[in-house]
Amino acid sequence: MPRSTTYTVTVQFGDCDPGGIVFFPNFCRWMDAASLTFFMQCGVKPWRVLENERGIVGTPLLEINTKFLKTATYGDTLTVHTHIEEWRRVAFTQVHRVLRGDELICEGREVRAFVKRDDHDRERLRAIPVPEDIQALCS
Repeated sequence: MPRSTTYTVTVQFGDCDPGGIVFFPNFCRWMDAASLTFFMQCGVKPWRVLENERGIVGTPLLEINTKFLKTATYGDTLTVHTHIEEWRRVAFTQVHRVLRGDELICEGREVRAFVKRDDHDRERLRAIPVPEDIQALCS
């Protein structure tokens, strides 16, 4: 079983559309926060520290797929359960299951890559092989 972490969100009134339903981009925002939380809960140093020590800027999003099953509204407490589904050479697939209690609200899959700044053009990012030590912490 892969390592899994949780990130909890209390839905605020401002997270919702006029009908009182969570506006869909907020799920992406919460899954992004859960992605960072996953690495930190696994013992990976913050991205700014990794950038200073090893040049690793972070894990930008390459692809996202989100399936909405139920609605959520303000006052709901949601828990995002996150794990790595697949490690590849320069990318990985992260799965986020958003639950309200035991009820699955939304499921998202993200493909991300570890990146460093290009040696010749510091504005440009380039994917690097998944660091083995980070993979070991998160598996």
